[in-house]
Amino acid sequence: MRYLIIVFTLLFSSAALAQESVEEATTKAVEGFLYGASINDPQAHDRFWADELTYTSSSGNRFDKEHLMSGVKSSKTKEPENVEVWYGAEDIEVKQFGDTVVFNFTLTAEEEGKVTKYYYNTGVLIELDGRWQAVNWNATEVPE
Repeated sequence: MRYLIIVFTLLFSSAALAQESVEEATTKAVEGFLYGASINDPQAHDRFWADELTYTSSSGNRFDKEHLMSGVKSSKTKEPENVEVWYGAEDIEVKQFGDTVVFNFTLTAEEEGKVTKYYYNTGVLIELDGRWQAVNWNATEVPE
């Protein structure tokens, strides 16, 4: 009986650690992307968005990675001291389904040290080439 208790404890412990690992990895991927988005870094966008991306914006427009990247590439990357809006993540919820993660959070837009807008964001992430990438993304502006 003692042996079974030890086995079950180890199984549940390693399952919890694996979940924490995926949660931590996806959170780092999203937070790293948000930093890159704040400075308008095309490489951050290219790394984070999968080639198969479907993005639904808060204005209701739907587009793919190529369209999204065309807008990013037409703007210059900013030095951190020149950033006007910093993006952040609050209320993060990670749901893992096998090799797929549904990543829910509230995106914040901060200007001059004050959060001025909130967006509910949901991303479907998969691990490709050793990094978490978004294959689907939905953004909804939170009404004031």
